[in-house]
Amino acid sequence: MLDRDTHDGAVRFGPLAESLGLLLRLSQLHSFHDFYTALERHHVRPGEISILMMIRENPGIRQGVLASALMIKRAHMAKMARRLEDAGLIERRVPPDDRRAMELRLTAQGELRAAEMTPDLEAHEARNFGGLTPEEAATLRTLLRKYLALDAPKED
Repeated sequence: MLDRDTHDGAVRFGPLAESLGLLLRLSQLHSFHDFYTALERHHVRPGEISILMMIRENPGIRQGVLASALMIKRAHMAKMARRLEDAGLIERRVPPDDRRAMELRLTAQGELRAAEMTPDLEAHEARNFGGLTPEEAATLRTLLRKYLALDAPKED
C-alpha cells in the first residue's frame, strides 16, 4: 500500500515561491483569466489588443519594431497583422524609404474598435491589482518596467 500524504488544498512551493519566472507565469495566467472574461464580448486575444493599442499609440510604427517591442516572433507578427488587416482594423503600407519594411496604422474601424475596448481593458487592468493598494500597484508597475528596461510612461 502506498503512503499518501493528505492535503487540505494548500500547496507548498518551497524555493519556487521565490522564482521570478514562476511568479510571472502564474500572474500572467491569473490576469488572462480575467482578461478573457472582461473582453469576451469583443472576441479579442491579448496579443491582438496589444497590437491594436500599440499601433494606436504609435501610428505608422514599423511591423518589425512592434514585433520587437512586444517580443513577438516576426513570422507570428506577420500572421497577426494579416488577420487584423483582413478584419479591416489595420492597414499595412510599404514605406518609400525601405521597401522591405511595413508600416502599420489603424483604420477608422480599428480606431473605433480600440475605443470600444478601452473601457473594458481599463476595468480589467484595475481588477488585476485587486489585492494590492494603489501604492503597491504603482510600485509593482514601476519595478516591472524597470525589470523590462521600458521607458517610464508619459504623464498626461
